[in-house]
Amino acid sequence: MIKLEGKTALITGASRGIGRATAILLAEAGAKVAVHYQKNDQAAAEVKKMLEEKGQECLLVRAEISRRQEVEQMVEKVLEQWGQIDILVNNAGIWTYGEIGAMPEAVWRETMAVNLDGVYYVTNAVVPHMKKQKQGWIVNVASTAAVRGEAYHSHYAATKGAIISLTKSWAVELAPHNIRVNCVAPGWVETDMCLEVFSDPEFKEKVKQSIPLKRIPPPEDIAGPILFLVSPLAVHITGEVLNVNGGSVLCGG
Repeated sequence: MIKLEGKTALITGASRGIGRATAILLAEAGAKVAVHYQKNDQAAAEVKKMLEEKGQECLLVRAEISRRQEVEQMVEKVLEQWGQIDILVNNAGIWTYGEIGAMPEAVWRETMAVNLDGVYYVTNAVVPHMKKQKQGWIVNVASTAAVRGEAYHSHYAATKGAIISLTKSWAVELAPHNIRVNCVAPGWVETDMCLEVFSDPEFKEKVKQSIPLKRIPPPEDIAGPILFLVSPLAVHITGEVLNVNGGSVLCGG
């Protein structure tokens, strides 16, 4: 059993999907969890209630992840509450349609701001405190789109490819400070983000059949690898990209 007693985690985009599942799993392992969310107060409150019912402390932090000032205020709020941030999971992100040649600049800019700038803002604010602690665990959530590309979602794929590059760069840079930086790259997952496309039964079945394991995983199947990467079991792992896709994309990260 992985135990994270005494650890404090900040998870972005934790009111739903992979972030929510990760918050629950880390709380079950004993960590205090700061649940970041953007606007859904009810969903965030439900996560907080679940974590507290498990006997763990939970702090809700609302912020627009693409705005540096709000992110820095969020990090300060967590530090004021608990005095430390041991674990950072950069999970918040958006997935929108964008046909090259017809993609509005606003769509491109929004994806870059949320998926990439947000990761930079949060990590840039948290790392100085991890350096003071002389330890830290960072897990970035990328996507198989980062290695295979994705038609009509090139802006999304570009941000996820950048996240993999950031992971490897930060892993080497922060290793002397005992800070481990890794990445989880999911394939298709049964989350709110995919509700619209999965509303078409034929498309959903096509996706399922394209995965060698013949299943579309729930968010919990991604949260498990994240828990592993922030645990003592992964003490000698940094700069790694863990593909969690049922064998659908067999590419080294």
